[in-house]
Amino acid sequence: MNNLYDRAYIFGTIFILSNKLQTLGDQMDPNLTVKQWLFLAGIIKCEDQSPTLSELAEKIGSSRQNIKKMSVILEKRGFITLNKDERDARVLRITLTNYCKQYLKGREQVENDFVDQVFEGFESHELTSLAGAFRKLEKNINRRM
Repeated sequence: MNNLYDRAYIFGTIFILSNKLQTLGDQMDPNLTVKQWLFLAGIIKCEDQSPTLSELAEKIGSSRQNIKKMSVILEKRGFITLNKDERDARVLRITLTNYCKQYLKGREQVENDFVDQVFEGFESHELTSLAGAFRKLEKNINRRM
């Protein structure tokens, strides 16, 4: 795919689709934005360990400053707690609250329906191909960071 037009189209479309997905996703739940959901999903992907602000920022491709701002908001809403690390009191670790876990469990079907609608009409092989292309793109981007 060395076609300049195709690469420019894909590059621009990623941003446009990102904005549209965010707008649609934000309409899904008045209490949680898509970026806040991604924040919480990032914590879940850390499995049993509560990530630090910096670890979560790296995992979801955000800045530590943005993670800190979002942490304050989500802590006030009861979705997370910020705790000092046991070994280094300067480090803050982020933990999901039981309220958050129940809240996310309660919206699982809405999330599944949303994703089903976004990918409506895609054949299995198309999804596999698209996922593979995104993995290559992610790898190339990560090499430059």
